[in-house]
Amino acid sequence: MQDASVKFTYADLLTVPEDTNRYEIFEGELVVTPSPLRIHQVVVRNITYYFEEYLRNNKIGELYTAPFDVYFDDETVMQPDIMFVIHDRKHIIEDKRIVGAPDLIVEILSPRTEERDRGYKFRRYARENVREYWIIDPDKQTVEIFENTASGYRLSGTYKGNETIESLIFSGLSCKAADLFVA
Repeated sequence: MQDASVKFTYADLLTVPEDTNRYEIFEGELVVTPSPLRIHQVVVRNITYYFEEYLRNNKIGELYTAPFDVYFDDETVMQPDIMFVIHDRKHIIEDKRIVGAPDLIVEILSPRTEERDRGYKFRRYARENVREYWIIDPDKQTVEIFENTASGYRLSGTYKGNETIESLIFSGLSCKAADLFVA
């Protein structure tokens, strides 16, 4: 267990070794997550394919996948699985990080990350004004989409099977939930 008096910063994060782990800082606490499972990689590949197809016809912004830092402050730096920034806000994208809230974040659950993705990250993304937050559950094969409102995130839809995903940012996205889980 980490000593509560030790606070990690973005400068510390830049010194960690390059390996297969994902390093994030949650309010000064260093969090290390091992490499993801195969199904996680399958979902990242598939959702990225659908987003890229959409963006070929709708040039509305830039898409990134982990590892890429989202810097909220010196003691809170995360690496969401997928993040998207609309063109009007591309000034927040730097070479090594996004400074501030992306417009959309996607997290793919795993047994190691579900509590953080539904807990701390959920609350922090809402507080930072991430407009849309997707939680993809490979075990249940569901996609939950949350819309940021004045009172926090509101579930705008849960999609599974042959249901077509509906996104505020990716309006008209042609993707069925089940397609995200096909290897």
